[in-house]
Amino acid sequence: MTEHNAEKPLLEMKGVKIAFSSSTGIVEAVRGVDMTIYPGQSVAIVGESGSGKSTTAMSILGLLPGNGKVTDGQIVFDGEDITKFSNKDYERIRGSHIGLVPQDPMSNLNPVWRIGTQIEESLKANHVVEGSKRKERVVQVLEEAGLPDAEARAKQYPHEFSGGMRQRALIGIGLAARPKLLIADEPTSALDVTVQKQILDHLESLTKELGNAVLFITHDLGLAAERAEHLIVMHRGRIVESGPSRKILQNPQHPYTKRLVTAAPSLASSRIRAAREAGIESSELIAGAAEEHSDETVISVRNLTKEFNVRDSRGKKQQFKAVDNVSFDLRRGSTLALVGESGSGKSTVANMVLNLLEPTSGSIFYEGTDTSKLNSKELFQLRRKMQVVFQNPYGSLDPLYSIFKCIEEPLRLHKIGDRKAREARVAELLDMVAMPRSAMRRYPDELSGGQRQRIAIARALALNPEVIVLDEAVSALDVLVQNQIIQLMAELQRDLNLSYLFITHDLAVVRQTADDVVVMQKGAVVEQGTTDEIFDNPSQEYTRNLINSVPGMHIELGTGENLGLHE
Repeated sequence: MTEHNAEKPLLEMKGVKIAFSSSTGIVEAVRGVDMTIYPGQSVAIVGESGSGKSTTAMSILGLLPGNGKVTDGQIVFDGEDITKFSNKDYERIRGSHIGLVPQDPMSNLNPVWRIGTQIEESLKANHVVEGSKRKERVVQVLEEAGLPDAEARAKQYPHEFSGGMRQRALIGIGLAARPKLLIADEPTSALDVTVQKQILDHLESLTKELGNAVLFITHDLGLAAERAEHLIVMHRGRIVESGPSRKILQNPQHPYTKRLVTAAPSLASSRIRAAREAGIESSELIAGAAEEHSDETVISVRNLTKEFNVRDSRGKKQQFKAVDNVSFDLRRGSTLALVGESGSGKSTVANMVLNLLEPTSGSIFYEGTDTSKLNSKELFQLRRKMQVVFQNPYGSLDPLYSIFKCIEEPLRLHKIGDRKAREARVAELLDMVAMPRSAMRRYPDELSGGQRQRIAIARALALNPEVIVLDEAVSALDVLVQNQIIQLMAELQRDLNLSYLFITHDLAVVRQTADDVVVMQKGAVVEQGTTDEIFDNPSQEYTRNLINSVPGMHIELGTGENLGLHE
């Protein structure tokens, strides 16, 4: 491969079309993409699921699924048209010239191999260093990836690593062979904001040092704008807008880009800040914050503590305090966000509030009644008033149940109405979450992630609850879908006077949706107050870090006019 000069593109895609053959015929996934990346440049492709962004990236690596192929156009990498490559040719450049950081660290590391062995394999496959020096290089790769105590870490298995550590290992593997181009496919979508920021900072300094170009694939506009110089917006297989990141964000031209910018939670925060400086009331911009809430407390948590028996590295039993003396009040008709990084104890608190876990000590009062004093019949009745929507709409709906059965189940369990009345109620619930009634006959796998989450919300509403616990309920969704669900939750809250306990690590979404915020760290509450108080003057360093880590939080945005907000 040739030596670069910076004027010569490293990668050029010219009129690339990609199609998949399916049982129903040929499906065009990418329709004429043009893209140029120069050495050392960072470019981001943004778009929602199904926009063709990952397919475009995989075509550069020659990793399209068996039924997919490039049907037209050219992909020129470092002076060679790689669309004509054989598998052997691709093996020559994959890893060593073009590196990949895949999306999901859970499924992209082999669970039964030590981390060091996996890195060694990739070094071997890419002919990076000869055998005798490999062990040394493995440690170096892990150190570069920012993992302390790299020698000991190399001997561990993936399950002994946190999500952030796994992702670092994958970045290490992706950069091990010093590729000229690194493709990072949603590299941080499963991670907490603070870990995400550390990893992206780290990736940035490494790539600057090594001088490689980076292609980010992401649905997070804030992240794209903050990390890439050049932005490419894809929609339904086409590029609808392309140019310098900040310019596109401040003055988007295409209606789809305008919608993306309007919906991105991290950018909504900047908008709220700018609006307040301009004297516009933030509640006009926030989905659910328009009206005053009563001061009546619906759930009161007092000195809640939860300890688990765990074994230390030597196998000795010890107590682990997952939740440490937590107290807060949820006001009727309002949204309280419980925020913190993974492992802060927020989901454990939610599980105790839902009576799925028993507290070690402390009390939970529902409308003044201590829930630990209820008998099984009273608890069953309480379940009607408190429902939950989980993070993963893929895992929380039974794949063997039709949508009708999924929503009807709680009504049947609580012996509400006859078959006909239940059918009417399911139809009414589908209307409430803006799903067509014809969805009743379908199954979860026939629906998109956003539609499944609407079904999960409909099921949670079936018994007319007063409180809904939302456990990371929008974090797995694309921004536009996320925005629709947030708006839907706000409307339902207004219409039905619902109270939400919102568990999340995503502070950008909290800014848009919550009235009150409780910040947790290592099992304890470090700070609590109204959303405006917490965002405007956080008293704790930890909270400040959480807020400052939100990607795109500090980007100056265009005004409502050029976003078409006032149309």
